[in-house]
Amino acid sequence: MAKTKTLPFDSAEYMDTPEAIATYLGDALASGSAAEFQDALSVVARARGMTEIARASGLGRENLYNALRADAHPRFDTIQRVLAALGVELHVRPA
Repeated sequence: MAKTKTLPFDSAEYMDTPEAIATYLGDALASGSAAEFQDALSVVARARGMTEIARASGLGRENLYNALRADAHPRFDTIQRVLAALGVELHVRPA
């Protein structure tokens, strides 16, 4: 019997439209988990290209990687700059 070969799932492969990116980040934000949102932000930045996002956000590439790693606590202005570089906006509305 032949073994089934599987590949790891990478959600970054599906971040190919602005709508997909906005939905993914919105769902992560709605979870209420800062860690989940930060992970989603990292996935989207990787999908778009860390070098491109670093350049567009005015952050160094290494600083971007450090800000988005799992154990980091990025400043809010860093998150805003990354969101702007990704072409998405954060909105607030009544619950």
